[in-house]
Amino acid sequence: MTNKVDTPHRVPVLWGGRLAERPEAEAFAFQASIRVDSRLAMEDIEGSRAHAAMLARQGVIPPETAAALEEELRRIGEELAAGTLAIDPEAEDIHSFIEGLLTERLGDSGRMIHAGRSRNDQVAVDLRLYIKRAISLVREELAETLGTLLDTAEAHLDTIMPGYTHLQRAQPVTLAYHLSAWACALSRDRDRLWDTLERLDECPLGACALAGSTLPLDRDRTARALGFKRPTVNAMDSVADRDFALECAGALSILMVHLSRFCEDISLWAGEEFGFIRLAESWSTGSSIMPQKKNPDFAELIRGKAGRTAGNLVTLLTLLKGLPYAYNKDLQEDKEALFDSIDTARTCLRMFRGMVSSAAFNRERMKAACAGGFLEATDAAEYLVRKGMPFRRAHETAALIVRDCIAAGQASIRERTLEELQGRSELFAEDLYPLLDPAVSVRRRDLPGGPAPEEVKRQIEKLRKLLC
Repeated sequence: MTNKVDTPHRVPVLWGGRLAERPEAEAFAFQASIRVDSRLAMEDIEGSRAHAAMLARQGVIPPETAAALEEELRRIGEELAAGTLAIDPEAEDIHSFIEGLLTERLGDSGRMIHAGRSRNDQVAVDLRLYIKRAISLVREELAETLGTLLDTAEAHLDTIMPGYTHLQRAQPVTLAYHLSAWACALSRDRDRLWDTLERLDECPLGACALAGSTLPLDRDRTARALGFKRPTVNAMDSVADRDFALECAGALSILMVHLSRFCEDISLWAGEEFGFIRLAESWSTGSSIMPQKKNPDFAELIRGKAGRTAGNLVTLLTLLKGLPYAYNKDLQEDKEALFDSIDTARTCLRMFRGMVSSAAFNRERMKAACAGGFLEATDAAEYLVRKGMPFRRAHETAALIVRDCIAAGQASIRERTLEELQGRSELFAEDLYPLLDPAVSVRRRDLPGGPAPEEVKRQIEKLRKLLC
């Protein structure tokens, strides 16, 4: 059995030939990126294997050299995965570390791997490969979270609750309708990430520092070998471009804004003032001083972490806005912000999913909240419209009736007598009263996109199909 190594393997820097002196330790560590880009190790190995194979096919390096490089790169990947090889934390970056290992183990054969490439295009292809995989993982998390929301919605097609605007009761809806609204937002997030994948699916390898190479590289073959649709169009743009990182960070930031808004609803609903949701005790925390407290801390933390992803997006935008084309060392700072957004989004989706799937909803409290607040006022106005009254007059009439109710200490239009209602409009009749019931109001709103149970079932079915 192989034991894990306790000390990392040390490798030299790649650019030592140009400079007579190396920066002192603190300065070297300041400009190094190994702490962040070490997570690109497998992508760097994959890109190097494809590059070596292409160099051999094009006659740039001997076939036996490519075979040795392929075998050693495979071995390095296995050793890293098994933990028998530790990455040197004092290396400059992951590219230097892996190439240094190849040179140490293979001599001049290892030194041949960098023909026809620069760290500029190397890091660009590594990052694109990583983001492609990361986006796929986030989209899987989104699909599971969407499934949880839709399952919960199906169980609450008839659970009446108030819909809110301006954080005030507005019209009766259902919990299923509200959860389906959340699901629609997450569905757009999933599509947005797919769009990002489509645009980043170009391979920059072979762009070198910024102007390509005089060596007979086959960029199309390398792109296909790495699973890209095509090579990038312009070598200078290939190494300067970080649009794909911006798009990914932007999509993740929007996703986190959605989760934050959902968690704001949950935090409100969990309070005694609403009492709509009972979060599982395993998804709540207590207070260090107040024994009675049961706090929605998971929802609040997700809401707070949305600020991190927004900040990461601003970091990337600010990083890029003043950079001249092509590559600049500033671009080394792109990964930490992006990696943090990916990690944050994946974690928050898992936390949100667990919190929602284990929660219980108080149907009685939700239904009771539809009493008071005159949620039926719009139904009264639309009743008059159906009787032929222009909408603006109908709106004013319903508003005056609400004022009458408030003056009389009444909490609902249904408390007005027919005679009192007809004092505002002779169009009112007894058939109005059943229409003002919240459940009836919801059932009658059956247009596409509405809250009627049968319509919400259709929305759920459509959203489920989008997951396929």
